[in-house]
Amino acid sequence: MIKSIRAHLAQFRRDDSGTASTEFIVVMPLYIAVLAMGVELGLITLRHTLLERGVDIAVREVRLGTGTAPQHDDIKDLICANSLMLLDCSNKLRLEMRSADIRAFNSLDTSPDCTDSAEPSKPVREFMPGQQNELMLLRACLKYEPLFPKAFLGSALSVDGSGEASVIVTSGFVQEPL
Repeated sequence: MIKSIRAHLAQFRRDDSGTASTEFIVVMPLYIAVLAMGVELGLITLRHTLLERGVDIAVREVRLGTGTAPQHDDIKDLICANSLMLLDCSNKLRLEMRSADIRAFNSLDTSPDCTDSAEPSKPVREFMPGQQNELMLLRACLKYEPLFPKAFLGSALSVDGSGEASVIVTSGFVQEPL
């Protein structure tokens, strides 16, 4: 009995069939993880680029405006209209704008003001339309749901209570005089 078990084990040890399957089982999950992280990172970069484009176009419109003070909803609509392919932009986008002193620069608060659908609605932190020749800082924060929230790159993102991550774009501009 023991001799037959030893013979079967020796034959099993010499048999090299199935080695390709073993390598496939070890390598394939790593390959899929790298592929999924690449897709997630590509989507994050796409969202950031589109939001940055929308903010740049909106800032240009405000900067070269006709002297009217820009309002929150107008700028938000401009950004969403020029940020193609951002899902639910008007509800997921939050803006913060205030003036900055040129001589003693004071930047925006270090923690961005973003929406959190798990919390009750809160008003805009600060949005002050600027005057002529005044340096203005504008920060836009867009919330989105990661493609793979619990795995790969999605688990490394900082998310809020509802599982949404954020993309933040900051811009500065000086409003032109009339």
